[in-house]
Amino acid sequence: MTDQEPMSTSHVDNPSPHPWRRFVAVGDSFTEGIGDPYPDVPGMHRGWADRVAEVLATDVDDFAYANLAVRGKLIAQIVADQIEPAIALHPDLISICAGGNDVIRPGTDPDAIAQQLDDAVARLTSTGATVIVFTGVDTAFSPVLRPFRGKVAIYNENVRAIADRHDCVVADQWALKVVQDARFFDPDRLHFNALGHHEVARMVLRALNVPNSLESLQPETLALRTWREARSEDLGWAREHLVPWVLRRLRHQSSGDHIVAKRPDPAPMFRPGTD
Repeated sequence: MTDQEPMSTSHVDNPSPHPWRRFVAVGDSFTEGIGDPYPDVPGMHRGWADRVAEVLATDVDDFAYANLAVRGKLIAQIVADQIEPAIALHPDLISICAGGNDVIRPGTDPDAIAQQLDDAVARLTSTGATVIVFTGVDTAFSPVLRPFRGKVAIYNENVRAIADRHDCVVADQWALKVVQDARFFDPDRLHFNALGHHEVARMVLRALNVPNSLESLQPETLALRTWREARSEDLGWAREHLVPWVLRRLRHQSSGDHIVAKRPDPAPMFRPGTD
């Protein structure tokens, strides 16, 4: 950085349309796009990062995008497996969202997790690229995630301090009140659905100060349910999602085992299933 005023951590003052030509995203299921599948490509997920890349590519002929994120990864795995490969791709824009899977594990220390993020961000910013970091969503609305709200808040304060120290852009999910609603989440109650990823993409573009035509999408009104119906849904969720998650923890397995990055190399942005 020069002696000029430091970059804001809430937005970047860009000339139109934007200065970036190569975007690389690293992280876990959130950045891979789990919960937002491409309808015409089985097993392929879109997510907020693809949506942001689609907008960034609109007015830039030579724009390229890679996504190294893999579901289920802990922050140590992301640091070990994704940081140096991301740097080797020579991006001028990098996003990193990591630590969420660590924070929701019992007995973990959000300060220790943040130290690992700090080390990774220091390495990424040393390249001169613009780096985007994420706070975690406010989980007060979610019975499943509410018990972790205090740890998420502590981790978020660390993220903001890291962003200030390393001159990063902050994508603030905690302040994104619109997604604090079950209708923006996948049936697994952990990942965003298409609506949630869309709203995160809009938020990231605002943080980058990139003009775009994405509009807010309204979720359908939830039908009224009886107590018995709600209880039945809870039991179904536990069988389909909670029990397998617990069993993977006990077996030291991950949903990302044997999964590879969906876009390991920078390439022009296009939506799968389109010509």
